[in-house]
Amino acid sequence: MQSQNDYLRQWLPRQESYLHHLLDREAPPEDRRCIICDQDGVYKCQDCLGEPLYCTGCCRNQHRCNPFHWISQWNGQFFEQSCLAHVGLVIHLGHDGKQCPALTDRWDLFEGDEPEDQLDPEDLPSVSGPEFQPKENTMVIVDKSGVHRLEVRCCDCPNAMSPDIQMFRHGFFPASFNRPKTVFTFRVLDDFLLDNLECGTSALNYYSKLRRMTSSMFPHLVPDRYRELMRVARQWRQLKTMKWHGFGHRSDNPNAGDLALFCPACPQPGINISLSGDESLDETPSWKYTRSFVMDGNFKAEHLHPIKPFDEVWLSDGLGFMVGKDRYKKHLAEAADTVEKSSCNNHRAVNQANAARHKLESTGIGGVACARHGCFVPHSMVDFQKGERQMNMDYALCEAAQHNMEGITRAVTFYDINCQYNKHLRVRVDRSRFLEMVPELTIIPGIGLWHVHGHQDSCYVRYASNFIEGIGRIDGEIMETLWARLNLISPAARGMSSPHRKECLDYQMNDSNFCKMIRMKRTLCRKFKQAKNGIAESEKAFQRLDEAAPADSKTEWLASERIAQSSRINNPAAMDVYEINIKKAPSKKEIELRLLEEGNAQNAAPARRSVATWISMGLAIEEAQIALLIEVRRIGRRSTETQRLDIARQRDRLQGQIDGFTQSALTHLGEGFDADDDPDDLTLDILDDLDDDPADFSETSDTWTNSPELTVIPLPSNLGVDRCRRCMAEDLIPLEMSLREGQANDALHNLRIHLCNKAILFRTTVRQAKSQALKTRAWSQVTSVQQAVSLHASIYTKTRKQMMQLEPGQDQLQKYKPLLREQLKISTAVGDPNARGQRNESLAWFWSVEVDLGGSDHSWNEECEFGNSLPNNTI
Repeated sequence: MQSQNDYLRQWLPRQESYLHHLLDREAPPEDRRCIICDQDGVYKCQDCLGEPLYCTGCCRNQHRCNPFHWISQWNGQFFEQSCLAHVGLVIHLGHDGKQCPALTDRWDLFEGDEPEDQLDPEDLPSVSGPEFQPKENTMVIVDKSGVHRLEVRCCDCPNAMSPDIQMFRHGFFPASFNRPKTVFTFRVLDDFLLDNLECGTSALNYYSKLRRMTSSMFPHLVPDRYRELMRVARQWRQLKTMKWHGFGHRSDNPNAGDLALFCPACPQPGINISLSGDESLDETPSWKYTRSFVMDGNFKAEHLHPIKPFDEVWLSDGLGFMVGKDRYKKHLAEAADTVEKSSCNNHRAVNQANAARHKLESTGIGGVACARHGCFVPHSMVDFQKGERQMNMDYALCEAAQHNMEGITRAVTFYDINCQYNKHLRVRVDRSRFLEMVPELTIIPGIGLWHVHGHQDSCYVRYASNFIEGIGRIDGEIMETLWARLNLISPAARGMSSPHRKECLDYQMNDSNFCKMIRMKRTLCRKFKQAKNGIAESEKAFQRLDEAAPADSKTEWLASERIAQSSRINNPAAMDVYEINIKKAPSKKEIELRLLEEGNAQNAAPARRSVATWISMGLAIEEAQIALLIEVRRIGRRSTETQRLDIARQRDRLQGQIDGFTQSALTHLGEGFDADDDPDDLTLDILDDLDDDPADFSETSDTWTNSPELTVIPLPSNLGVDRCRRCMAEDLIPLEMSLREGQANDALHNLRIHLCNKAILFRTTVRQAKSQALKTRAWSQVTSVQQAVSLHASIYTKTRKQMMQLEPGQDQLQKYKPLLREQLKISTAVGDPNARGQRNESLAWFWSVEVDLGGSDHSWNEECEFGNSLPNNTI
């Protein structure tokens, strides 16, 4: 398949030919004949296919049904811009486009309703083109092709409709109604509304484009109908919305929310489900008829104080998504404005709810949407006056809970601060005269999977969607994506009048719901396939857990789950049974201390009393050998004098430790051990992370056969089980195995800490570095952390290899698995809880080993723990 660049390369040799033919189109054909009557062709239509030539009469006749084409006239040297008014085109309304027989010469249609456009003679261009100066009996017609001035004649028969209705029936929307002088074609109104929806184009920018399309050289001379466009677009938008919702065929007036679309997949009694007959709520699962709502605020949708609030005209107050103004204002006037201190983390929406800006009538909007499919709920969007206060969101939620909810008794709400907001919700509803919520409706609070990681740890199991029964795979954050479309028009709506702004927001939200509806089939089919695959994977994981868990534990778990789910509404703390109680695996120091205490308690022989400390010293020597070997290989042979001196000192110190350890081996290993035996070279399996540059490691290094870092020390794992038995030191094998487990636990713990450290460095340091100096420092920190990752990975690999020499049990083999290179790769998603797609990621096995994930600096590891706990709990 060819790429776009391939097509560009193919076009480059043709560029000159294309340019030549483009210039040829500017010249007339040699005979220059009209394509209709074969007479002298002087007019070329730029909008007709092929740009044909016409004589004056044929040009007028051919364009009676296409009056908004642009033409150009041959002046003897070139084609210059002209218009159909120059060929005498007249638009007749009625009588199939023919002149009305009752039409008289008297024509007073254009007298007095709209002011004339007066232009100074010196401003007019000397060349021909569009009609800039108004002439008698002409109208300004705004079409998607530009702004035209044409003569329009209405039917003057005795039973004829009024001029504005005649124009409307012919596809012209008049700017006034008594004696209109300006009309807008339906095409241009539809085009503007679509541009406004898809591109966020303002009326000012759109009309500026039309003026340039009319005259690229003199756009400022084109009649200015910007204000008329804004007003007529409002009227057209209202008519189209009324038509779409069927009110053209009904005599009644729309009620609150009737001019808004809603989600077709959410349960709505009387629309897509029936609660009467064979099926009732008592016999079906609770999740089947559960509504899921997500609540949020948007502070981009600001609104300035209107200039003349007393002179505003409301076309659809409360008929769409924005709530009706009068009842909402009464609710705000009576609601108690209490500032509630957050008992959770310092949430902005709680502690800064009263933030106000004196120049703004509205600091933003908030509302409710369908949490599963992302459709705005009709008549549930409210304006903020000071900030995201509870009184605002209470009104929005109560209105959403009344929209097609008859008979539904269960709803799940997701809100960024639900741990605080839901505490006294029912109390606030009962106290207000303007808040209504049926007592039978059970509200289950939840927090989106993105925001819940900013809360206290306890909020995760209490409010995350992973622990809400029957909710499915909902992240509770879909409202954040819905604001993106509204933000397209928010800058333009900031200075509009209050009714105009709400109409624009209603129209944008209605279109958002419409786009959701037409794409819902494909989306639901894709999610269904994903769910089927997820069920298969989840069943496998569940079967493994079910087979391994004792029967009495499973019975206890089921009972605890039933109690927690039934008590979560009145007591969210009941959900704490889902908390993961991680028992810290013992470290090497803890195991050494336990072994020493056991030896003293059993009055061990002098040769065995300090054997645990002796083995622990051997493990520490091995770790020092690995660290020194990595350092020697890193600097290679091209090292500085300072580096060589440092290596020499480390080798000298390490050799002294090895000598002392070897002499002590005579005491602990018995007479069968000879300290002068020739040891084999130490073989290390050093894992280098894929992020490392291989050039950092030299193929050759300043290392010889008997270097301290390559010396095999006399530990039982190096001697082997058979030789230990011959030396009567078989009892040392379980001691070393226990200490090796502690060493492996320490290595994995440090590995996790440094991997978390690396992920956070990428997010907070590397990404934020703007200059070359800052980037260099940032990557130096990453390199330092990466070296620590390689060190602890190498220590674990060596430890596991030595454990294999001690004949470990099946449990130890299952717990301490091989460490693969790809498992050490880490993405910023591990340290960034905001990253998408984490719910489906599988973590490396060492993240779930029974260890404490905390460290001296818990804040670095908490983010990784939050981000990585999701996959384990959603399966």
